[in-house]
Formats: sequence, structure tokens, C-alpha cells
Amino acid sequence: MVEQVPFGELGKLVGKTFTSPWRLVSQGDVNLFAQATGDFQWIHVDVERAKRESPFGGTIAHGYFSLALVPVLLFETVEVTDARAVLNYGTNKVRFPAPLLVGSRVRGVFTITGVEPVPGGVQATFGAVLEVEGGSKPAMAAEILFRWLE
Repeated sequence: MVEQVPFGELGKLVGKTFTSPWRLVSQGDVNLFAQATGDFQWIHVDVERAKRESPFGGTIAHGYFSLALVPVLLFETVEVTDARAVLNYGTNKVRFPAPLLVGSRVRGVFTITGVEPVPGGVQATFGAVLEVEGGSKPAMAAEILFRWLE
């Protein structure tokens, strides 16, 4: 369920954690990401070779694929209702602690760690973790910055 918050009240959510619904990571999505980025390493796109040769027993998503899931998963959890626009402002301390196997289900866990005014709006900092269903480590952990404009 998406939590809706007015622009002026975003700062009241510091410390709050939002969790997205589970999402399946399909081979088709990974192949589309490979096309978009030009990264066709066999470990991502060659299903048969990955079954034979990969230490993971199958294809894995690109690390940056997991990072690219952040906006869609975040926006499934929180919506700033009266902002004119939202901008992905940046990312700090990105890590990929565990491989993301194709066919896994993932969800985003986002904690607002700070909100500060910026020209024309506010900037929110989130701790972002991409959990893998049944996994002991996340596929991705980062500090993400978004700007909402008035």
C-alpha cells in the first residue's frame, strides 16, 4: 500500500521505514537491461552456459539492475502528493552483497534518514536495501537521494 504524504510533511517521516511488495526478477527483464546498457556478459544473459558454468547455478541480474529497481519499488511505497516533480538526485555507498538470481523475488526496504530544504523543494535521503526472498544477504544496499520540487 502506498503511503501518501503532502510535500510539507515529508520531514515528519524521518526514521520511518517503508517496504515494497515482492517483485519477480525475470530473465526477460534482465535481457532488456542488457540491451539498454550494452552489458551482455554471459553470466547475465546466457541461461544454458550459466547453468553449466556459473558458481550460482544460473543467470544473475546485473548489479546496476538491482539499483535501477529502486525508483519503482520506492514509489510503490510512498507518494508525495502535491510535489510538482521528483528527481533522482544521486546515490552514495552502493554495495551488492549477494548475487541476484534470475527467478528470485525481491522487495525494497527504505528508511528515510534525512530531509532537508534545497532550492525549489526538499531533498530526502533514504537507506535502501533490496531484500531477496529467502536470502541471508541483500542483493543491494545504498544511500539514495531524491528531490521533490514544489
